[in-house]
Amino acid sequence: MFPLPTMRLLFACLIALGLLLTGCDKPPAFKSTDISGVDWGKNFALTDHTGKARTLADYKGKVVILFFGYTQCPDVCPTTLMTMNETLKLLGDDAARVQVLFASLDPARDTQELLAQYVPQFNPSFVGLRGDEATTAAMAKEFRAFYTKVPGATPATYTIDHSTGSYAFDPQGRLRLLLKHGDAPANLAGDIKQLLAGK
Repeated sequence: MFPLPTMRLLFACLIALGLLLTGCDKPPAFKSTDISGVDWGKNFALTDHTGKARTLADYKGKVVILFFGYTQCPDVCPTTLMTMNETLKLLGDDAARVQVLFASLDPARDTQELLAQYVPQFNPSFVGLRGDEATTAAMAKEFRAFYTKVPGATPATYTIDHSTGSYAFDPQGRLRLLLKHGDAPANLAGDIKQLLAGK
């Protein structure tokens, strides 16, 4: 039998070891909203701005950032794409392991040709995606993304109110994070690095 002071020391060491081991299982501290475990996006299928059919499986091995918007958006969409470009700069060599996807909510105006001109302006690696009206509605519903047309002065000058968050998938193709519009590139880059590291 150990003397009492030795028992106390042994007990304290066991508690410290337990805390250390518990810390190993601690979930990563993401700046963005952790939505790990949701099953959204399983039926993701759109056409890219080169005319190629795309699913999330095409980008396995990369962190995928998906944003729903439209090319005539006056503020949120271009700001989001510029922020993602700045985020990739902060990632350095890791940027090659990230794919940014811009999915149009305006198939009537956002043709393949227009997306091919618009999206790569922000970064040559960015990909524009589109579908017909029914596919667009299905994709938005799949991701719980809100959008609605707001009439303009003429039938062709409508705007679209829409959700502003982006979705981040890890390299295994699992939906993990909801990125907040307006978050700092440094925060986004930190979260993406954790996903690339397998967190």
